[in-house]
Amino acid sequence: MLFNGFDPLLRTLVTGVLGYTALVILLRVSGKRTLAKWNAFDFVVTVAFGSTLASALLSETTSTVQAIVAFGVLIALQFIVTSASVRSREIERLVKAEPVLLVEEGELRRAAMLKERVTNAEILAALRRAGISDVREVAALVLETDGSFSVIQSGSGAAESTLADVRRA
Repeated sequence: MLFNGFDPLLRTLVTGVLGYTALVILLRVSGKRTLAKWNAFDFVVTVAFGSTLASALLSETTSTVQAIVAFGVLIALQFIVTSASVRSREIERLVKAEPVLLVEEGELRRAAMLKERVTNAEILAALRRAGISDVREVAALVLETDGSFSVIQSGSGAAESTLADVRRA
């Protein structure tokens, strides 16, 4: 079917504007943490936002109010889980991955790279982005919880304090 008439188009337009506006307002009210750098939990919540908005836009059985309530539920759950993870190390470990040390004192940690599925090329690219010309200049390279790389240059003196939460296996 190519065209169902103007009513479904009008419904999509109104629902899109209202749903989008409600989502933006709810995200602004809920604070910066709702849109923080992604870990697995944040990714799931973000995909659920998109799925909810798509359902409201395209499904005649999902009302705009249902979508707005669903956004509120997702944001509330995200708030509860992130608040609990700040207060409990066990909950934090359930919803967030641990940062992993991939280079230590200029040496690639091949076992960690294999476990985390990180290639030599990815390590070299991260070093280049950090302005490092030789891996021997690196005190530490960490795969962060959001999938990004952090590089600490040798001689910076801060390596041990900033690596306190990093898994070394």
